[in-house]
Order: sequence, then C-alpha cells, then structure tokens
Amino acid sequence: MTAAFLGWYLLYVVLSGFARDFMGVKLLGNINVALVFGVLQFVSTFLIAWAYSRHAERKLDPLADKLRHEVEEKEAR
Repeated sequence: MTAAFLGWYLLYVVLSGFARDFMGVKLLGNINVALVFGVLQFVSTFLIAWAYSRHAERKLDPLADKLRHEVEEKEAR
C-alpha cells in the first residue's frame, strides 16, 4: 500500500512538473486535472488511513492485547 501511494504521489509531482499542459486541462469550469489529482491525493490518504485502522482493529489490536496480558501475567508472578 505504501509503495502504491508513493507511486501515485510521484506521478502527481512528475505530471505537475513536466506535463503542465495536461494538468492545466479544464474539466468543469475552473476545475482542472491538477486540482482533481490534488483532491484525489487527500481522498486516497484518508482511504488508506481508514483501511489501516480497520486492519489494526481486527488483526493487530487483538494480538497486542494478548501479548500485553501475557507480559502482565509474567510480571505478576
């Protein structure tokens, strides 16, 4: 997921620097391709954070709780 996001971000930066005509194409009123790509950067960031949060809640948090209980039991002895 990290590699995909970094690739997506790099594409945005490269297009902004070298494909100015493409990024300046107006799609709707004053909204151009660069603005849409920029907003999609934020959307993809929030989607990745949401997906990681779900993954952590389902997979990682139970493992961390189990490990914490095991450590606390050993310390109590």
